[in-house]
Amino acid sequence: MSHTIALNFEDGVTRFVEARPGETVADASYRAGINIPLDCRDGACGTCKCRVEAGAFDGGFYIDDALTAEEAAEGLALACQARPKGDMVVAVAASSQMCKTSRQAVETRLVSVDRLSDTTVAFSLEGVEDFGFLPGQYVNIQVPGTDERRTYSFSSAPGSDRLSFLVRDIPGGLMSGFLRDRAEPGTAIGFSGPEGSFYLREVRRPLLFLAGGTGLAPFLSMLGRLAETGTGEHPVHLVYGVTGDADLVAVDRLEDFAARIPGFSFATTVVAADSAHPRKGYVTRHIEAGQLHGGDVDVYLCGPPPMVDAVRGWLGEQGVTPKSFHYEKFSPSAPAVAGGSHRQAA
Repeated sequence: MSHTIALNFEDGVTRFVEARPGETVADASYRAGINIPLDCRDGACGTCKCRVEAGAFDGGFYIDDALTAEEAAEGLALACQARPKGDMVVAVAASSQMCKTSRQAVETRLVSVDRLSDTTVAFSLEGVEDFGFLPGQYVNIQVPGTDERRTYSFSSAPGSDRLSFLVRDIPGGLMSGFLRDRAEPGTAIGFSGPEGSFYLREVRRPLLFLAGGTGLAPFLSMLGRLAETGTGEHPVHLVYGVTGDADLVAVDRLEDFAARIPGFSFATTVVAADSAHPRKGYVTRHIEAGQLHGGDVDVYLCGPPPMVDAVRGWLGEQGVTPKSFHYEKFSPSAPAVAGGSHRQAA
């Protein structure tokens, strides 16, 4: 039985390869034309050292000079020796360009545009065969009729029939203007990706998700995956904060996930003082001490730069250092930057 390996490179580009039974990560990569760092192939040099972020594997045979016992315990492996026992996510210590690969270019079509509120629009594209992504990642979408690209995180889970996204509707926004005024089902749309180091890792401890505005999108994708795989009995809590009442969307989807995922809970909050919402203020105001689990927690955060900086500062004030802290900053109005960091745009 073959297994899928997601190779995530230092520049955020991700490529998926299929490993045949008994095939190593390195052999599967080279067979697909992806030249990950490699030298001896015998587990002796350590050149192909990588980090396995999800999935079971047979580590093979190697000497301590190539991979120490401490490194192996931390999740490092040698690509020339590691053989998947199931699907894997592997962080490669090199750029995609160095490995002679790049992001995929995809052509598909618009399926639907849904107005979720006065400030937020959702749109869906036809699913693409053999296109994969990790829950939390994004793509660079070309705005129809222009040469401009905008970057959006998937709000749909991997394997869904449709590829879905959330967009903040900003007056003068290039993509939001297209979706508002000119979009029609069947319109051809191209994108490239997937990209991003902000994605759901293997669940090994409690999770705390913090979303700001349309930064909810990657968490909807992650929750879609967790609804399929489960959480290993680890609790998952999401705090979703927005500026105004109109920005609070997809709550029905969160309620559905709460019914489907044992141990998942969420809270919503609105910053505007004149809001009718029962909870007000920034997300940090609504994080309970128990949800930090004394630091034995993986924190995922997606929101505007001020929110990311504020949360990092708040965690320091609490004297809590999470086991891991993954975050994604975005701006609602910046164009996509090829090979750069995530910039969700209107």
